[in-house]
Amino acid sequence: MELRDIEIFLVLAEELHFGRTAARLHVSQARVSQAIKAQERRLGAPLFDRTSRRVRLTPLGQQLRADLRPVYAGLRDSLERAHLAARGITAVLRVGMIPGNAHDLRAYWQTFRSRHPHWDLRIRHAPFTDPFAVLREGTVDVLVTWLPVVEDDLTVGPVLFTDPRLLAVAVDHELATRSAASIEMLADFQHTDSPRLPGYWADGFLPPHTPRGHRIVRGPLVTHMEELLALVSVGEVVNSLPAHSARYWSRPDIAWLPFHDFEPLTYVLVWHTEAENDVVRALAQTVCDLGPLHLSLS
Repeated sequence: MELRDIEIFLVLAEELHFGRTAARLHVSQARVSQAIKAQERRLGAPLFDRTSRRVRLTPLGQQLRADLRPVYAGLRDSLERAHLAARGITAVLRVGMIPGNAHDLRAYWQTFRSRHPHWDLRIRHAPFTDPFAVLREGTVDVLVTWLPVVEDDLTVGPVLFTDPRLLAVAVDHELATRSAASIEMLADFQHTDSPRLPGYWADGFLPPHTPRGHRIVRGPLVTHMEELLALVSVGEVVNSLPAHSARYWSRPDIAWLPFHDFEPLTYVLVWHTEAENDVVRALAQTVCDLGPLHLSLS
């Protein structure tokens, strides 16, 4: 099995969707299907159960995923280290971004790179589902996420920025004509939810009750920002989001209302305590030296 075919299998095993797998790997869906079918012919059994509505791993597929993950990661890392060494790069720091505003934080990235030219800093998207798994699995070295973070095996580092909250509603929603939103409004409408979120962390983003004790209902599960905004745009949900979302996901079918009584979200660096090293500490020191950024609503 070629390295590219292993990658296709592992990404499909994660996404469980041929279209998203193809988009993520920048190949056609036909290429993904061909690779999976070829692997199944070699093994003599299916790796995925496929219907028009869903894709899921078979027991054989689950076993192969478990066996191939460390092998593929080792091969990929060995090739990457050799490539970097040829360029004089001695270390790589992968920063996972749960917020979508990596561009706002470029002063941190540029300062780190100028201070440490032999280290490579890479920005990676990090999902808001099962948020700390990327640190525990070693997919990223440092995570940018909102507070609170209360995990025994993770270290909470310096603050990067605080962001006011906005309420996203459809442009034809009954709230769209309001000039501002309040927390009490949230009890009157359904919101999105996501799987595998630590309860306290999810509550830091959207509390289960308003200050007056009214329940805030969480409804459809989403795993991507695009899914969330699609539900908002048709009026199925309203959603509280950090203010930078209005700039990075501006859409003509969504209106954004500022809250007058909802405290901002605070974003910090977080890393796996046992994986802390000089490179992680250097980024934390850079953030401390520059101090928190001050972002505006505009």
